[in-house]
This record gives sequence, C-alpha cells and structure tokens, in this order.
Amino acid sequence: MEIVYKTEGTCSTHIEIIIEDGIVEEIAFWGGCSGNLQGLSRLVRGMKVEEVITRLEGIRCGRRSTSCPDQLSKALRNMQK
Repeated sequence: MEIVYKTEGTCSTHIEIIIEDGIVEEIAFWGGCSGNLQGLSRLVRGMKVEEVITRLEGIRCGRRSTSCPDQLSKALRNMQK
C-alpha cells in the first residue's frame, strides 16, 4: 500500500509511505530537515507499523504541538483505518 500524507504544523509538507504486510518499506518526507528526516526514514524501515506509531506518537518539535515523527505516526494510524 502506498499513500502520500499531507502533514500539518511541521516544516515538511508531505510524507510518502509504502507499507507491505504491516511493515514499513519506504518513507520519504518532502521538505523539513533533510538529514534528520533521512535518518528517521532509514531507522523505521523494516519496522512494524504499530511499533513505529508507539515510538513516535506525541513527539513535539520545540513549542509546536507536533513534529515530523509525530506526523508520521498520524499518517500510519490513518493508513490503518
């Protein structure tokens, strides 16, 4: 399954996500902090969707109520519906 998720409240604008059999195959962020988001994408590759959600949900960026990792967890939750 492949989706493009429009983020809210972050420097990144979208996240491209590919999931196969409940496992994260590929993630790419559009915009945002390139190095950090490339690192995040590589770290979650091969992980179960539920584990990624559990680890990243609720992370904040500075004074913002969300972050790119939190938005990724929201995108993955959205995919499960």
